[in-house]
Amino acid sequence: MSFSVHSDYNKIITKKDLQKVFWRSIPYEHSWNYERMGNVGYAYAMYPILKKLYPEKKELAKAMQRHLALYNVTPYIATFPMGISAAMEEANATEEDFETDSIGAVKSALMGPLSGIGDAFFWGTLRVIATGIGCTLALKGNILGPLLFLLIFNVPHYVMRYLGTFLGYKLGSESIEKITASGLMGSVMEAASIVGMMVVGAMTMEMTAINFVTEIGSGEEATTLQDLLTGIVPGLPVLGLFGIVYWMLKKKINPLLIMLIMLIFGIIGAFFGFLG
Repeated sequence: MSFSVHSDYNKIITKKDLQKVFWRSIPYEHSWNYERMGNVGYAYAMYPILKKLYPEKKELAKAMQRHLALYNVTPYIATFPMGISAAMEEANATEEDFETDSIGAVKSALMGPLSGIGDAFFWGTLRVIATGIGCTLALKGNILGPLLFLLIFNVPHYVMRYLGTFLGYKLGSESIEKITASGLMGSVMEAASIVGMMVVGAMTMEMTAINFVTEIGSGEEATTLQDLLTGIVPGLPVLGLFGIVYWMLKKKINPLLIMLIMLIFGIIGAFFGFLG
């Protein structure tokens, strides 16, 4: 894979700037949180780019705020959307009437598909292979066991992470120029927003669980409240919980307080036997 300096870095961002993104992406998960997941790590990696593109503090603050929104992606390919974000931020800094909402929309649209690919390859395939080889040698007392595990897993990981930074930027730069020239930016932003909302909705359903174990009826006809609600609309209990949390957030209630309320509710529900 080759990257021409003249064709790929002919605006503000340089290869050295993208290398900074790569190095700063390594601690991406170190600040992972339950409120907005990998947002801090993402913004931290993007900071050198944003600081260069937006010398005025007000514009820099807006850009940082854009990248502090909820985001989660397999860390080993996180640099790919970062490269695309860098290209879009560069376009925003150099072009008039650029749709800044499209930056977050594209990020959200990529979150689900990239995570699915990254998890399947790195967690589901490469890690298993590396563990198998490493454990086989380690059980025989061979020092190469742990060393090979680390090498087999991390060499492809860092190669992918490094190249992904430049590939994302190159893809983003070329795509933005073509989309802007054709006048399709509005349609792309709308499509990306729809996909992004679908991804967030799927994540909510996948990562949230609530189980009402209260029984209704008796004997063989007995069923649980959870089965009854799910029979009416699949996923209705989770949807109801999501609605309550969304309402609390709209009321400006602190997310940490919301999590504490949910924790207390779960303990009380388990104690009295209506949650399981």
